Amino acid sequence: MSADVSLYPFRFEPIYQYRLWGGRKLENLLEMPLPPDVPIGEAWILSDRDDFTSRVANGPLSGNSIQELIKLSPEGMLGEKAGIFSRYPLLLKFLDAQEMLSVQVHPSDEHKELLPPGERGKTEAWLVLESEPESSIYAGLQPGTTAGDIRHGLETQTVADHLASFRPKPGDGLFIPAGTVHALGGGVVVFEVQQNSDVTFRLYDWDRVDAKTGKTRELHIEQSLQSTDYAKGPVGKVDPRVLESEPVLKEELFTCEFFRTLRNRGEKPFTVGKAGALRSIVVIEGTGKLTYGEQSYAFRKGEVWMIPSSVGEVGVVPSEQVNVLEIELP
Repeated sequence: MSADVSLYPFRFEPIYQYRLWGGRKLENLLEMPLPPDVPIGEAWILSDRDDFTSRVANGPLSGNSIQELIKLSPEGMLGEKAGIFSRYPLLLKFLDAQEMLSVQVHPSDEHKELLPPGERGKTEAWLVLESEPESSIYAGLQPGTTAGDIRHGLETQTVADHLASFRPKPGDGLFIPAGTVHALGGGVVVFEVQQNSDVTFRLYDWDRVDAKTGKTRELHIEQSLQSTDYAKGPVGKVDPRVLESEPVLKEELFTCEFFRTLRNRGEKPFTVGKAGALRSIVVIEGTGKLTYGEQSYAFRKGEVWMIPSSVGEVGVVPSEQVNVLEIELP
């Protein structure tokens, strides 16, 4: 890769993941065809991981990975974060949970004894895109729940009775700190932003068998119990904070030490990005174009774009009503 190549807004293709709880709804959201005849539960739309690496799908740097871009120009990509991160610290996904995910928990960065070498903890957030009448989200424990209660629930198959739950609807947002016991399913599709981690401890998997292997999936009961934050009660839906109402409705959905997520909804032209800061753009709804200098880049629903620090601010010119998420590193 030549170091004199200028950076520009990068588009990436999804990386599809088989999951026994998945379905086929992501083919209605994403342009790239799904693998045939298997349930697809996740589309990793922005991943800087050694096992599944997102690669540029547009322009002269097409085919290069995020890691190669960062090595080419650390400050051009990450700005002031170049001295802090050596790779993109987030993982962005779409999830299609036709069936229930396992009841699971992710460890925090503080649980170093539970993290595989090189891994981080996993705080995440969900934005509900589609739901059905039977969809459910479990997030957090009922007040007063102890490790003993959960162990008894495992013995009696009543773990779900100790979890807080609600019926989700499109537009609902949920912030899930590491240590939160959670699950979702029943025909719900969500966008997920999380720390760049793939560490999941399964507490309970509804006693089901994976049709692909003919076996039940491995549980991690002790690790789950050690990772759980028992002081954290039910996790409720977030209340978006309105930042601007013109030219489009700009809201802050999630903010924490790992990521900040803004939502832009409307049909008038607006801007995203900031000079000196890396931003990722996810198109939830609508079509249009991004404008940068003399260049324009057509976008459509389901796409993810990375706006390097050196690019900074770009224009968004909708062709119709759009819903565009903007994810930044705080």
